Amino acid sequence: MTSARRRTTVGALVLASALALAACSGSADEAEETPSGADDGAETGEAFPVTIDHAFGETVIPEQPERVVAWGWGAADASIALGVTPVAIPFQAYGGDEAGVLPWIREAVEAEGEEIPVVLPDTGEDIPFEEILEAEPDVILAHYSGITEEQYATLSDIAPVVAYPGDPWSTPWREVVTTAGTALGLEAEAQEILDGIDGEIATAREEHPEFEGLSLAAVWDTAGTFYVYADEDPRVEFMLDMGFVNAEAVDSLDTDESPFYFTLSYERLDELESDVLVVYATTEEELTGFVDAPHAQVMPQIEQDAVAPLVGAEFIASVSPPTALSLPWGLDEVVEQLAAAAANAG
Repeated sequence: MTSARRRTTVGALVLASALALAACSGSADEAEETPSGADDGAETGEAFPVTIDHAFGETVIPEQPERVVAWGWGAADASIALGVTPVAIPFQAYGGDEAGVLPWIREAVEAEGEEIPVVLPDTGEDIPFEEILEAEPDVILAHYSGITEEQYATLSDIAPVVAYPGDPWSTPWREVVTTAGTALGLEAEAQEILDGIDGEIATAREEHPEFEGLSLAAVWDTAGTFYVYADEDPRVEFMLDMGFVNAEAVDSLDTDESPFYFTLSYERLDELESDVLVVYATTEEELTGFVDAPHAQVMPQIEQDAVAPLVGAEFIASVSPPTALSLPWGLDEVVEQLAAAAANAG
């Protein structure tokens, strides 16, 4: 992954990292009447054509797609979860294996007895247009990506393109799922996926009443920069849904660098008070480097061992932001680490 692309993905991942579009079936008036942006009958091919609004205008999908190309983050996951394995998916260096395939994607595809899709080459901020053309897609799902308007126009010469609704790399992860459902004519199925994930989160909350009301802060000390994630960040939101509350210190220290995170100098780490500290680290060495560092010793969470470490590119990727496949894949590990930290809190 090029440094520019890595910054963007660890935009999704640092979210900085990086983890619904207005769509309609028929007229613009119908789009205003249907909150999800699509006609209630979009679960079947009879609902097509479907129109989806996005940052570059609108895209018309004339008939229910069969050949999907996914680009960016989460689109492949949503499509696979909906039962439509893409014909081509992006190479993912962070969290992916040597072939650039994320573990939850490989497991889901192989569980269906299907072959792994064509993995598009890692071209940094460029788009592998020729390889996408060769995949002969009916639709290109790029609604959590950083494609430019020029790239969108070129891709649109190949197939209808679903782009992001607002800013690049910022589509809420749930909307990644629902928008894929709209584009593929599987809206009801998309909602079922989200309901299932909500059910898993609710179960974790019921099984761990000790989470209720404990304050939480999520951080990543990497490459000499200390990131703190705001409650708007998807990687924090789902943990708050399990009963934790956002630490007051996170709100008071937030410098509004981004809607999702801010940076904090090492000299101020003692101000970041919380019952539980979630620490992201790509490697065990990175985790140890932070926990043992002099600047970390001023944090009461470190002294009490109220730390929930999420170590490994794949686990960081699985919640940065979550996807239809990755959150269920990594949830048990997250809950286990949170439970151990909560046991030591205070």
